Amino acid sequence: MSTGTGVEDLLREQAPQVLGVLVRRFGDFDAAEDAVQEALIAAARHWPAEGVPANPRGWLIQTAVRKMTDQLRSEQARRRREDAAAMAEPPATDVTGRDDTLILLFMCCHPALTPASAIALTLRAAGGLTTAEIANAFLVPESTMAQRISRAKQRIKASGVPFGMPEGEERAQRLRSVLHVLYLIFNEGYASSIGADLHRTELSGEAIRLARMVHATLPEDGEVGGLLALMLLTDARRPARTGAHGELIPLAEQDRSRWDRDLIAEGTALITGALARGVIGEYQMQAMIAAVHDEAASVEDTDWPQILTLYGLLERMTGNPMVALNRAIAAAMVHGPAAGLKLLEPLDEPLGGHYRLDAVRAHLYEMAGDTQAAMAHYRAAAARTTSIPEQQYLTTKAARLRAQTAQPQDRPPA
Repeated sequence: MSTGTGVEDLLREQAPQVLGVLVRRFGDFDAAEDAVQEALIAAARHWPAEGVPANPRGWLIQTAVRKMTDQLRSEQARRRREDAAAMAEPPATDVTGRDDTLILLFMCCHPALTPASAIALTLRAAGGLTTAEIANAFLVPESTMAQRISRAKQRIKASGVPFGMPEGEERAQRLRSVLHVLYLIFNEGYASSIGADLHRTELSGEAIRLARMVHATLPEDGEVGGLLALMLLTDARRPARTGAHGELIPLAEQDRSRWDRDLIAEGTALITGALARGVIGEYQMQAMIAAVHDEAASVEDTDWPQILTLYGLLERMTGNPMVALNRAIAAAMVHGPAAGLKLLEPLDEPLGGHYRLDAVRAHLYEMAGDTQAAMAHYRAAAARTTSIPEQQYLTTKAARLRAQTAQPQDRPPA
């Protein structure tokens, strides 16, 4: 059932908080998520017609607890069922402003889970992504991802670890997965991998909110500060990334007067402070690159040699083929398209079939003046992406090149 945008945004914001309350109280992640989903469905059905309650979080908690209690009553023996129901029944005032989202975030990154499972579960439970969107991000079938998420919830339940913030070394071990999860959530919101919208601000906004929470908890951690800086410096460009009809506008063509200077100032201050703390990590490196882009008054003023150097350091640090792809773009801007195309050759195996490899090749062939090759790769990229705005942009690029080549040559009059 469709709901208004305001109600949808409110439900997305409240869902992980309500789930955190139920997991803390009942200790059953899987059953708690089912109960929360039923509460969200009830809210989506009633709120648009009856109005949003004065305490929406309390309404959702009460409704989800009733659903959870009903599950317990139907699944347990009479004695156990009555004990559990008595324990579960909350006092009417148990709807305080306590936000369990951060605890939920760390619990999803449980040591009993593989990193991939922890990331998938957190994207589902705390980030609000659908199973299909998560599967697309991991390039696996939706059924495979659904099984992975289900197994992850069962492992957390079987571990018996109480619901609460980890401490000391355990917190440090989970933190890397937590940061990776937030990074993926932000990316999905800033450049949605599927569907008609380029941005999903509810996701990028939630990732920034959660990153702020983690930074407030761990203000001295350089990578936490680096990730938050990266998000802010990137999100600052969002107002200029789309045109009047939602079409994608690439970085080189954006109206930089529309960039959010407050976010740029905040992000720059964060990365400057993070770099002063010593060891530099991958999120700090990415934030430095974003800051160089944001500091340029125009695309011509961009310090591409510095960006190329930073991408080289980041590639050695991570070995990530997507970083190598971005380094090839920077190399083309510094040394010409032939240098960039040469750097793409080793990426055919790790990124074979990924639309971005074709898109970058198309751009570099266009820079080199090879129109036919550029058109072929723009079309291949358009066929492989599941983002409609990106598909339309790539298709339009190919069509414009074709129109240019089809124009008749000027001939002298007979």
